[in-house]
Amino acid sequence: MDGVTWPAGGGLLPATRIPGGELAAVAAAADYAVLPVGAVEWHGPHLPLGTDLILAEGFAAEAGGAGGPAAGAGGSSSPAAGAGGAVASAAGSASAARSSGDTTTGFPGPRGVLFPAVPYAACPGQTRPWPGTVSIRPEIAVGYLADVIEGIVAAGFGRLLIVNGHDANMSTVRAAMEWVSGRRTASLLLVNWFQLVTPAETTELYGPLTARGHGGAYETSGVLGFDPGAVRLDAVTDLPPKPKLPVGHPYVLVESRPDPWQGWSGHISLASETAGRQVRATAGARLREIVAAWVAAPPPAPPTADPLPDPATDSPAPTAGDPTAADGATGGDR
Repeated sequence: MDGVTWPAGGGLLPATRIPGGELAAVAAAADYAVLPVGAVEWHGPHLPLGTDLILAEGFAAEAGGAGGPAAGAGGSSSPAAGAGGAVASAAGSASAARSSGDTTTGFPGPRGVLFPAVPYAACPGQTRPWPGTVSIRPEIAVGYLADVIEGIVAAGFGRLLIVNGHDANMSTVRAAMEWVSGRRTASLLLVNWFQLVTPAETTELYGPLTARGHGGAYETSGVLGFDPGAVRLDAVTDLPPKPKLPVGHPYVLVESRPDPWQGWSGHISLASETAGRQVRATAGARLREIVAAWVAAPPPAPPTADPLPDPATDSPAPTAGDPTAADGATGGDR
């Protein structure tokens, strides 16, 4: 049958192009599904409101080895082959190749299905007052994400990769994942693109000045790596961020307004398209490594609703030779 097929070597199919009658076959043949999660949020005069979406969608495409730049701001970065058509033949070929171990069919790599991005998120108090930030309440975000994740799993995708572009999503997505994993048999993997390049590596790339942070040089370069036309480097001057605490231990510090702050902060003069391409390449390669290892790992067992054994009522019966057994329990005289 003619229609959309997985790219040679694996890759991603767009969920929105799968006919409903062929969804089960595609889900059975796919190794995983992908859900980008971002935010619509102020990142300063130099970055678009869809910064987090550009990065989440861009790296979601990188997870499938798509290559090539993402679409423009607000556009889809899906590496879909074509619109419409049947996918049952591709699903059947991929399934047969996987079961036989044949890598000559053009489907040796992980095969994913890309779902539309979640655009809106709970945003911190540090950015909510700034123009363009669209924030939803955290309790709404958790419930909404739980429904989205469970819907994808219920469609037949036992493995779901969530690619995050907005730091505040880490808590809400994690809570939703924990909820779904107790109700459905699922392997749910959350990866934040921001963490795929280490602080030491960003220091090597940008120098000793702080590059990481909301709207800073690292995030700005990330957008430049996918959609350079969406960035206005000449719209701001450097706004040095508040120094971190002088300790080496991990911590999470949330403050109402970490002065200096204009809904963003950072040394934008350090950002460049060249650095962005390097960030994209490094983080993308590491994301693909994670996906390959995850897909190769054994699947989880189903969740259970059974309570843990009660030691007072569910202790195992005494065995022969057990000194605590009652008279006659061992089957002989003492």
